[in-house]
Amino acid sequence: QVQLIESGGGLAQTGGSLSLSCTASGGTFRSYTMGWFRQAPGKEREYVAVINRYGGRILNAELAEGRFTISRDNARNTVYLQMNSLKPGDTGVYYCAASTRSTAEAVASAYSSWGPGTQVTVSS
Repeated sequence: QVQLIESGGGLAQTGGSLSLSCTASGGTFRSYTMGWFRQAPGKEREYVAVINRYGGRILNAELAEGRFTISRDNARNTVYLQMNSLKPGDTGVYYCAASTRSTAEAVASAYSSWGPGTQVTVSS
């Protein structure tokens, strides 16, 4: 089973940017669909963006369109989430997840491997 570790979280001001990375080990990274999810305090986990093995992407339009970009580098076994124009509502723990499904899935139950998460805090 693939192991995932996120990095790049931290504190940002409203309107600022953060770049998250998730590096995989122990599996065939290029074959996985990779997703970013987040969970704010007191709320359920929600999907942010997903990229499948072919580079197909889906984005949670409500929270990320025009601000966030997902990408992957199979040579580095890494998936990225570039977050711009951050808002206080983006605060939460961001998780990277891997799915063996070839299609881009927006539901957490489709993902079998999860990283421990990285905290993102956006101050107003």
